Amino acid sequence: MWVAGLITNFGSFLTFVALPVQMKELTGSVAAVGAIGAVELVPLIVFGLYGGALADALDKRALILWTEVGQGLLCAALLVNALLPEPLVWPLYLVAALSSALVAVQRPALDSIVPRIVPHEHLPAAASLNSLRWTVGGVAAPALAGVVVAYAGLGWAYAADLATFVVSAALAVGLAPSPASHEAAKPSWRSIAQGARYAWSRKELLGTYAVDLAAMFLAMPLALLPFLADELDAEWSLGLMYAALPAGALLVTLTSGWTSRVHRHGRMVVLAAALWGLSVVAAGLAREVWLVLAFLVLGGGFDMISGIFRAAMWNQTIPDELRGRLAGIELLSYSVGPQLGQVRAGAMAAWTSVRASVWAGGVLCVAAVGVLAVCLPKLMTYDVRTNEHAVRMREGRAALAHPPRP
Repeated sequence: MWVAGLITNFGSFLTFVALPVQMKELTGSVAAVGAIGAVELVPLIVFGLYGGALADALDKRALILWTEVGQGLLCAALLVNALLPEPLVWPLYLVAALSSALVAVQRPALDSIVPRIVPHEHLPAAASLNSLRWTVGGVAAPALAGVVVAYAGLGWAYAADLATFVVSAALAVGLAPSPASHEAAKPSWRSIAQGARYAWSRKELLGTYAVDLAAMFLAMPLALLPFLADELDAEWSLGLMYAALPAGALLVTLTSGWTSRVHRHGRMVVLAAALWGLSVVAAGLAREVWLVLAFLVLGGGFDMISGIFRAAMWNQTIPDELRGRLAGIELLSYSVGPQLGQVRAGAMAAWTSVRASVWAGGVLCVAAVGVLAVCLPKLMTYDVRTNEHAVRMREGRAALAHPPRP
């Protein structure tokens, strides 16, 4: 599963760079590029919630396999469109929406497997390891995509992504089955509501969702990077800009051993999110491309720190029978934010300027995170050593690992 995810992530980042570049070439509009996030939003919300219910009720392996096959077919559609004499705009939006739906179905299944197979005390390390596969692809693929798109063409980027889906789907065939828990509810809107009620009862979890949503909505500058590279007269740097955030995340992941010694995870989520916002402010104000890249790397590192501690809180406190549905809610918190953030960034850039949209978003992020820290005291006081949900999960896992002798 880890290797398949590494391969898929590498290919997906190629398309992640190629798609907005193609939209920019076809329309020349910053608003049109930002609208990619808008068309991805509704499928992400609907299928993220229902995908979580499916992950609790069905075999997770089957969900992972068939959604991987579907993603490969969508990538093939992008390739065909790119090879047309005059590529069309509407297929880009359609594929973006359908791909968002498939990701929303797959991610809860992927996320809910990890707490089943990893010992409780090693879940923060597992979160770092899973982040590593994302950051490796995120560093290498965007840099490669910038070169491929500039010198070989968009078709080659889509073709490489299609090849990675073929390989990852073949690996997924060999995964062991992961059937539903005996206590899991059948997929329905009622079961989704049950998961939402549980999340609402856990104010420290709500805090992690709210902080991440605010940070990504207000300070995610990805939709503006093609235009920022143009303003800096450094079109060659676009691939590096896309790679900078994952590069910072990779540096944190490779040095993340210290995270196991931190127990107040909520405070780290808040602090890292605020520092992410400050990094985006600096990137928006910088006038040299190398400074922009450096601040984006710094921001990616802080975002990863926040992500590691969010994942630790989720994985160490949520019961197995609710894990898929809560993973669906988690998906919304860390995916809806960036999608809405693209829309926010594009609209603000069209109204003001590209640079103002970047640095102002960072300022708003810092302010919002500060307000949330004040309004959510349970997030700030969370301690994995004493939190009742973490203690219950830890004791339950220990009992399963060492059952009493008859």
